Amino acid sequence: FRLFPLRERGMNWRAKPLTCQEIQAFRKSKEVMDRFIRAYKLMLGFYGIQLVNEETGELKRAENWRERFENLNRFSHNNLRITRILKCLGEMGYEDYQMHLVKFFLTETLVEETLPNVKRSALDYFLFTVRSKEKRRELVHYAWQHFKPQSSFVWGPHDKLQKYR
Repeated sequence: FRLFPLRERGMNWRAKPLTCQEIQAFRKSKEVMDRFIRAYKLMLGFYGIQLVNEETGELKRAENWRERFENLNRFSHNNLRITRILKCLGEMGYEDYQMHLVKFFLTETLVEETLPNVKRSALDYFLFTVRSKEKRRELVHYAWQHFKPQSSFVWGPHDKLQKYR
């Protein structure tokens, strides 16, 4: 059993990938989805993040964010878990949650500069888990706006990023 199951194999070779039918069944079950959100909040707490609004997926730093961010910066295996959580949010129909979590990490890595060791994962992996093309474009533009130096940004074509919106 996995907390954040996916349709692809993970590090645990014994865990079976989800089927599309299982995903649909999960999404229809209020009990399963309530547990899923509880698990999500639990993991956010572990990372020093708090879910502010269950409707929108809006996030903020938790009170213990400094010590938790220290842990995130020190242990890169957390980045794999975060990628998995992001993919699972998409599978379970929480695309707005995906966007808020990715934007949270982009803000902390590029704007606040509190998570320097998460920056590459945020840009290389977290960004591209977002299912909505429109939201993903918005996040790539946001990353480009805050990336230093902007000329070294390789996650999107600069000419299109300059014209975005």
